[in-house]
Amino acid sequence: MKTNDIGLEIKESKTLVKMLNELLANYQIYYQNLRNFHWNVSGPNFFELHAKFEELYTVANVNVDSVAERILTLGARPFSSYGEYIENSGIQEAKEVSDAKKMVEIIRENLNDLLTLERKSLEAANEHVDEGTASLMSDYITEKEKVVWMLSAYLK
Repeated sequence: MKTNDIGLEIKESKTLVKMLNELLANYQIYYQNLRNFHWNVSGPNFFELHAKFEELYTVANVNVDSVAERILTLGARPFSSYGEYIENSGIQEAKEVSDAKKMVEIIRENLNDLLTLERKSLEAANEHVDEGTASLMSDYITEKEKVVWMLSAYLK
């Protein structure tokens, strides 16, 4: 049995790396959607949403870095080009969205897409006894569920 530098089986880590790179790609498109909305939001909720979008993209930026570093820790290369992100992301770029409510709806959808990927990654990490990835995914899931709840409350 071959192991990587942190003692996990390389074969099993490859499965997790594939999932984490998919998550990374989706995170990058989500991050860019947030930047887009931060720059382009307008209307009566401008100040509130402008600040919220900045808060969310700041968190997303940190999470992107953590996912990429986890991939490196597992002994692999994280995706690092927009071509790779677009090709491997289920989240679509949000282009020319001007309605603030629609922006919030898209963010909530993006978060739910990320949650689905994180739950699958958590399950795989647990199966492969990868506590580091499992812990990271568990933290992300808890964080996102609260944000989804808040965005849902905002949309009512």
